[in-house]
Amino acid sequence: MASDDWVRKRAKAAGPPDREVRFQVAGRALGEARQRNRPVSEGGAACPILIEGKKDEAALRRLGFTGPVERVNRGWDRERLAVHLYETYGTRNQVDNGDAIILLMDWDRTGGRLQHDIGNSLEGFDVSIDTRTRMELARATKPEGRTVESLGPHAPALREAMREHDPEGEEE
Repeated sequence: MASDDWVRKRAKAAGPPDREVRFQVAGRALGEARQRNRPVSEGGAACPILIEGKKDEAALRRLGFTGPVERVNRGWDRERLAVHLYETYGTRNQVDNGDAIILLMDWDRTGGRLQHDIGNSLEGFDVSIDTRTRMELARATKPEGRTVESLGPHAPALREAMREHDPEGEEE
């Protein structure tokens, strides 16, 4: 009986088993993030997304993100990065009064450490951060990969799922 509970808890933590359902969950999270990330002139809130490196940025661009993207791997220490983000974006998004920054580190061990460390640094400046997007993507896309970069090859399917939550993001 106890093992059945363990299996149910593991299945819930891992996300839905059906790829289509998982991509719908990922599509909702990505669609909402893409809408907030979009420049104000395009109807968004210009909310920046903080990712690890260049390949992560390329994957987001393949998914239709057009707004500001900041990279951790730019040769700065974490404190300098936190100060830059605080000074550039403030503590709350000025357009929609939501979180100032979307933290989207990979959902592997290194990404988890970065998410934690950078999140703590930003919270020290009272910066409001979105960590929900990463959590939802981690649950929904683990079978496909554990990195933001791994979303790139699935861009066509994910963009289709995102369309329901951010239809304006598909104008091309």
